[in-house]
Amino acid sequence: QVQLVESGGGLVQPGESLRLSCVASDSISNIWAMGWYRQAPGKAREFVADATLGAETRYGDSVKGRFTTWRDNAKKMVYLQMNSLKPEDTAVYFCNADVDGLRERVYWGQGTQVTVSS
Repeated sequence: QVQLVESGGGLVQPGESLRLSCVASDSISNIWAMGWYRQAPGKAREFVADATLGAETRYGDSVKGRFTTWRDNAKKMVYLQMNSLKPEDTAVYFCNADVDGLRERVYWGQGTQVTVSS
């Protein structure tokens, strides 16, 4: 069982940037997709971004062009760089590990709050 711990959340103003980090308790070298989801109050959890072992990165439509994700297998880390933040990006962000890419074995972090407000 892989444990995931996020960090880097906080309160920022619209237009600012924030970087989230996630560290895994074990090797992620064999985990197909490492990435991020988010959940705003009263809304369903939604896909944000992920990076696969096939060197592919995928993004949700609402964050394309503003967010960037990457993984460092040697450090057991995955990152989410968030630029040009908007109030609608406010949510709890969860680190996610999808072992086989089929969403049959999935691990979650505890989440980190990101608030975008003036």
